[in-house]
Amino acid sequence: MEHSTTPLMRNRTFVLLLVAGIFAVVGFSMFLTTTTWYVVTDIGSSSSLGIVLIVATVPRLVMMIYGGVLADKYKKTTIMFATNLSQAFLLLVIYLLVNNGSMTFVILLVIAGVFGMLDAFFGPASSSMIPKIVPKHQLQRANAFFQGVDQISFVIGPILAGAAMEYAGVATSYLIATILVSLSAVIIFPPFIKEAAVENEVEQNPLQDFKEGLAYVLRSQFLLVGLLVLITLNFFVFGTLHIAIPLLVDLHGGSPLNLSYMEVSLGVGMILGTTILGSVMIKRKGLVSLIGLLTSLVIFIVFSQVPNLFLLTALVFFIGFAMSFVFIPFFTAVQEITENRLMGRVMSIVFLAMNGFDPISYGVVTGLIAIDVSIQVILLCFGVVGFIIAMSLFVKAHGYKTM
Repeated sequence: MEHSTTPLMRNRTFVLLLVAGIFAVVGFSMFLTTTTWYVVTDIGSSSSLGIVLIVATVPRLVMMIYGGVLADKYKKTTIMFATNLSQAFLLLVIYLLVNNGSMTFVILLVIAGVFGMLDAFFGPASSSMIPKIVPKHQLQRANAFFQGVDQISFVIGPILAGAAMEYAGVATSYLIATILVSLSAVIIFPPFIKEAAVENEVEQNPLQDFKEGLAYVLRSQFLLVGLLVLITLNFFVFGTLHIAIPLLVDLHGGSPLNLSYMEVSLGVGMILGTTILGSVMIKRKGLVSLIGLLTSLVIFIVFSQVPNLFLLTALVFFIGFAMSFVFIPFFTAVQEITENRLMGRVMSIVFLAMNGFDPISYGVVTGLIAIDVSIQVILLCFGVVGFIIAMSLFVKAHGYKTM
């Protein structure tokens, strides 16, 4: 870890991870934006989009448990490098198939599944790397920087994807994503980053390693309530937005640029929230995350009933802003209270709980759409149920609010 008095932006390892993150996330967001539009307009239908998202998520969840174990046993930079390199190869395959007109729905499903599975290794490694290179008093600011970079990248990605698809075609958008993820792999190349030795030296099999991490989480009331907060946010808000945004754009006669505008608006809202969290230290992190969750759901309910693309784009900005006040305080608190040797496994469980209900969300939304339930009604129901759960947590989780 760098000296505790070193400013974050002079911490060489931190800066390299930031730069690598920019390329990786821009490439990934281009992949996501391009794929959602390609599936809805070229390959299949609204239900096909849900199937692709489910296939991309389920293998990721299955492998995420093992991803956390690996993050505690091996150098995190090695894991991130191998992940980026593999994802760049998959993006190149997609580009070649789309460019040659050989892409099929089944092939896209297989590639999306492998792509998601690889992400299961990257997430726990990158998130558990932060407390390894940054002192505790800089963790909130470091997380805000990382999330800010992520969201800026998510803003840039859809802009690039939308422009590339509008003026050069879907294949070009995939090619640009391939180049960007490859650059991330180069920057994160382990010899460039002098990562400290792995702290976990206990010889156990992967199942024992995971059980140790799970037991650690189950003993902490703060972690358990925080996991419920993340599940609620991602199942009822963030998960449904993945399907809802392209469908709403298509429903209201929008173009790929309108899709980009909405996703950019979501990212800009998150950027503003993370910018504030980068300069204002939060003491009661649990309380702030609950308030952020409630605010997100209230705006989401309004969002569900607006029939205008311009207003939807404005509202999704405020949803993104509120969401940043949910996960950054919680992630920071987790990194502050968790032992470094368990960090990868605990963060993998956090990611698992955060994303584990996404496939169910995709499946429910897709099923309801298939029986002709309007997307506006679906969003309203999700928002109301999520708000009831969040209000229950706010009333009952007294210990969480004081953390």
